[in-house]
This record gives sequence, C-alpha cells and structure tokens, in this order.
Amino acid sequence: MELLDFFIASAHAQDAATPQAGLMSFLPLIIIFVIFYFLLIRPQMKRAKEHKNLVAALSVGDEVVTNGGLLGKITKVGESFVTVEVGENVKVKLQRHAVASVMPKGTIKSA
Repeated sequence: MELLDFFIASAHAQDAATPQAGLMSFLPLIIIFVIFYFLLIRPQMKRAKEHKNLVAALSVGDEVVTNGGLLGKITKVGESFVTVEVGENVKVKLQRHAVASVMPKGTIKSA
C-alpha cells in the first residue's frame, strides 16, 4: 500500500503546479495574437479609416481611379453616389466607396 500512497502524493504535487503551467501554456497564444494585431489588424483598420476619409472628402473636379481601374473626373457628387466622366460625353455613376484613390490634378491629360 505504501507504493500507492507514493503515487497519490505525487499527483497532489502536480495539481499545485498546474495554475502556473496553465498560464504559461497560453503565453504563446497571447504572443501570436499581439503579433497578428500589429501586423494585420491595426494596418487594415488604418487603411479603412484613410479610405473612409478619402470617400468623405470627394468633391467635383477630383480625378479618381475606381476599384475597377477606371480613371475619370468627378462631375457630380451625391450622398451615396458620384458621377465620373471617363471620356468625352461618357459618364458613369458609381457608389462613393467604389473610388479607390484620388489622383493628382492633370493625371488624365498625361495618361
């Protein structure tokens, strides 16, 4: 019976060490989450905020590139849509968030 008491005593000793080992087992997961936050989540949130500001600041006369790759000049700005002139007498109505970027003035003439 003494042999069995020896095993039971060691089992109790292991229980006392598990809270520290449990915390240490989550440490790699916490480190991975922090790395993902700084390498993926935070830059994506920054880009989304910049795009939101870009879309809010659209005005008539801006030269823009759409998500589809069209280059044109904004002729009319609405609440949720913009009208973009992509050629002579060729106007396209787009959702505001479909504008990918605003180009410098004179880009259409040089293209």
